[in-house]
Amino acid sequence: MACRISELVLDAADPGLLAAFWSEVLGYVELGREDDGSIEIGPPGTGFGGPQPTLVIGPTTDPRPAKLRLHIDVSATDRDQEAELARLLALGARHADVGQTGTESWYVLADPEGNEFCLLRRRIEPV
Repeated sequence: MACRISELVLDAADPGLLAAFWSEVLGYVELGREDDGSIEIGPPGTGFGGPQPTLVIGPTTDPRPAKLRLHIDVSATDRDQEAELARLLALGARHADVGQTGTESWYVLADPEGNEFCLLRRRIEPV
C-alpha cells in the first residue's frame, strides 16, 4: 500500500487573497474555514479525499524565505499554454525569475504573495 498526497499546505499573509487566486487558477471552491483563519479549497463536489489534493492556506506573520524548496506545477486543461498564461496573469500571477535560461518549455510565475509556480507546456485532461 502506498500513500498519496491529500492536501498541500501553504502559509500566507492573506489567506483569503491566496484562496481566491488558487480557486480561480484550479477551478476549486472553498471547502471550509477554521478558527485559526485557515481556508481549505478543493475540487467542487469532491473535496478532501478525492483524486486531486486540496489546498489548505493558513495565516502566518513569518516572513517568506527566499526561494521555496517546493513549488506547484500547473498544466492547462482546455486551452494552449499561451492562452492559459494570459489568464493566469490576468488573475494576478506575475513572471518570476529563479535563474531560468529562457529556453525552457514552461513559464515560471509567482502568485500574489510571491510563491513560485510553473505553467507547463503540455495540456492535460481535466479530472
